[in-house]
Amino acid sequence: MVLPLIITLVIALVIIAITVNVVQQHRDRMQALKRAEFTKLRHALEETEEILVNAANVPLSVGLSLMLLRRLVYLLKAMVELEPGMRDLKQRLDDTEKRVAELAKTPASSPENPTLPDNDQQLIAMIKGIKKLRTMLRAEHARGNVDTQLVIDEDRRLDLLQLRINVESQVKRGKNARASNMLGSARQYFEKALNYLSNTNHQNDYINNRLSETRTALEEITLELKQGNARDVEKRGEKDNKDIDDLFAPKRKW
Repeated sequence: MVLPLIITLVIALVIIAITVNVVQQHRDRMQALKRAEFTKLRHALEETEEILVNAANVPLSVGLSLMLLRRLVYLLKAMVELEPGMRDLKQRLDDTEKRVAELAKTPASSPENPTLPDNDQQLIAMIKGIKKLRTMLRAEHARGNVDTQLVIDEDRRLDLLQLRINVESQVKRGKNARASNMLGSARQYFEKALNYLSNTNHQNDYINNRLSETRTALEEITLELKQGNARDVEKRGEKDNKDIDDLFAPKRKW
């Protein structure tokens, strides 16, 4: 009687140990998934907040600001569900919801074009910010959080701003190269600017004016290059003639 009881107890203990191990592994796996999801949400939150903070570089309309704030609310709510004990998240959620309510009362407006910085690194940062914002705008639209008309209007505005940054940076480099008499490099920069302008579907006074200015600059550079080449040919001809004259000149007797 004792032996079967002992065997039964051993089997029961083994089953309990296996069950506990399985439960613990499942719990660990769920915790790992929870941490991974929380990290993903935190990164998305930081990226969204970064765009809001850098609104001075990439001006935001009321519609875009509301989209970003509502995205923050969505992310914060998801994070609070995963970590309900984090009071700072709840406070940030409350503050963000208040900002949404206040901004929703503001009349819609379109921001003016920003003054472009002279620093190349700042221009690169602006381009990256615009690309992130356009990607985020489309993602929010796909989730049904943004009206289609807002997407069309804002994507067009951001695309024009990106075009302006690309064109102005190339024109600036072209002018600097031309001032330094680096005409070959200047022509390449102006050709890039012309390529940006020619390939866009947008039409406005800025594009038309820049197209005219860029083409004029290229024509002038081409003329300067031709004149420079002609002078070089003339100088080489004069040098060759001088070398021939020296070769056949009467030899002096010493």
